[in-house]
Order: sequence, then structure tokens, then C-alpha cells
Amino acid sequence: MTPPTPQEVATMTDLASATFGARILFATDEWFAPASDLLRPESPVFIADKFTSYGKWMDGWESRRKRTPGHDWCIIKLGLRGAIDVVDVDTAFFTGNNAPQVSVQAAHFPQGGEADKLLQLFTAKATAERPVGVCATHLELELAEQLNSQEWTEIVPFTKLGAGYPETRHNLLRVPPSKRGPWTHLRINMFPDGGIARLRAFGEVVMDWASVPTSKLLDLVSVENGGRVVVFNDAHYGHPRNLMAPGRSKTMAGKDWVILKLGHLGIIQQIEVDTNHFKGNFPESCVVYGARFYGKDELLKAGTLKWEVLLPRVKLEAHKQHYFSVADNTVTLIPAGVNYVKLEMFPDGGISRLRLLGYKKDGAARL
Repeated sequence: MTPPTPQEVATMTDLASATFGARILFATDEWFAPASDLLRPESPVFIADKFTSYGKWMDGWESRRKRTPGHDWCIIKLGLRGAIDVVDVDTAFFTGNNAPQVSVQAAHFPQGGEADKLLQLFTAKATAERPVGVCATHLELELAEQLNSQEWTEIVPFTKLGAGYPETRHNLLRVPPSKRGPWTHLRINMFPDGGIARLRAFGEVVMDWASVPTSKLLDLVSVENGGRVVVFNDAHYGHPRNLMAPGRSKTMAGKDWVILKLGHLGIIQQIEVDTNHFKGNFPESCVVYGARFYGKDELLKAGTLKWEVLLPRVKLEAHKQHYFSVADNTVTLIPAGVNYVKLEMFPDGGISRLRLLGYKKDGAARL
């Protein structure tokens, strides 16, 4: 398999991000730094003079040095069920104390399954911020052992990690196509101990579209519904994938133009353009286009696709949610629905969220 590149993962969704509700359900040891830091969406930082009562503060998960047989591991509940293509084990700033080796295992637990019920016991204990200086209790270890997580599917084999220097911190590990999933949970194994700053599980959301009625109005481009970035021209001030994140933006993100793929072929009825937090740098106006396309994403970069206007050029205001209805005559331009959209901003600027409310196209499979 060819090694993954940063450019390749730039258009993928991080299924293990706390932004989407990912959480740590179990960790053997969190003595120096909590495992919950693995899932934080922001990049790790280093603060030279920051210490805790247990040692140097580190932005990531760090366990004690092992003085007994075995290794440290944790269980992650993914924020979004999906297929994983690349795992990024980021050891940023862990230069003499990074985990030397790692492996990753995965499992799929449907709602209501016995294993899922057991994991709910961990969920009840899990918190956004676990204290340092702790390790798993005997009860937690007993419950964890009942999961038999050591038997889960290995999607990343035993792999040596680079230390947390800028040129070696991102350990991009490709998952074989036969082991993409979909998955709902991960087990991260550190051999034997040490620190990892962030864990990213890049891939795509897998939804059960057969269970979604055609009468249900939903955001077809939301990352939670399988929407994803295909190509964009600039991400200097924020990644375009932020456009599809749940909730309103807490900071600035996105600019210029971007092509997005919907989670399912659908008919768009309403468009929301949110310029939240963009006060002196919001776009003067924007246009939204739609298209129905069956080829490979790479072909979209050639610029030969014919786009139909869903939302004609409209003026935007600062720090505001704008709501637009898609005109009836516009919908008829693409009666079979669209599965790609293109957002253009004039002349540039920032948009924090884009919502495309509509209905899945009856009888159409996910494209």
C-alpha cells in the first residue's frame, strides 16, 4: 500500500474527533496526561513552564513507565460510525517520552447489542476531562476484559512511531481496504507505554440511509449525514470541513470556494449561510451551485462539470445566519436531485457554516 499523504487526508472526516462526540470509554493509565486529549480537535501545544503535581504537563495522553508485564491501551467510542482509511498517530512534543510502538484494533457494535450495553457502563463514567494521576480500577479492568477487545479486528498492525518533532510527529498509517469497516469503536495499544498527543481516524461516515424516510427534512451536507469536502482553493484561515460541522462556529473557518459531496442524492429546499464570528472579513456575497455527478472526485478538479445555480448571488452580512428558500423553478433544473454542491464567495472572506436542508431522493443509492 502507498503511504498516505497530508493532502489525501485533508478532505477526509476525522471520525474520532470530540467535535462529533467521540469519547474515551476506558484507559489503563492516565498518570501524566488524560486520554481524552487524544480526541481534541485543535492542534496540540507545548507550554514549557507548565507542570502538574505529577510531572510535566503534556497536551495528549501519557501513561507511567511500565514496571510490570503488559502494555497500556484505551478504548475510544467514535463520534461518527464510519469507514476508516487512514489513522494519524500524532506524537507532537513527546520527544523522549513518546510511545515507541502502537497498534489499532476496531469493532462495530450496533445499538442495543450486548457489547454496546457493556460499553454504556463506561460511558456513564466517562467525562470530558479526566484528572491526571489516575489508573484504571480493578472493577474497570474486569469490565474491560469482558469486552475481549484484544480480539477485535486489527486495522493497524504493530508499528514503530516517530518522535514528536515537526518532521516525524505525524505517523500516517493506512488501513487496508478489506478492513475499512464500518466501525464504531477503536482500541489503541501503546507498546509498552508513553505519550501520544492526538489520534485521528480519517475516513467517511457510513449512514443507514435505508432507514431514513424520504419525508424527513435533514441537512444533506452535514458531516454527520456523510457530507464531505472534495476540493477547495484556500484553507489559510480554517479548513472548509468546518462548514459542515454540527452547531454554530466558535471560531472563524473557511474562505473563497469549495466543492462538497452530499451524504446522499437529494432535493435541496432550504439553504443556510452562517457568517458567525466573521465581522470585518465576511464575504460581500455568495453563490451556491448544484450538480449530479457519477465520476471520480479527481475529475471535479478539472473544472469541466456543468453546474446549475441553486442560490443566485446574494449579499451577506456580518456575524449572521442567513436563510434562503430554493426557488421552485430552480429545483426543476435538476429534477433527479444533486449530490455535489459548490459554494463561491465574492471576492473572498469567511463563512462558518453551510446547511443544505432537503430530502433524500427516493430510490437513489448513496453515490
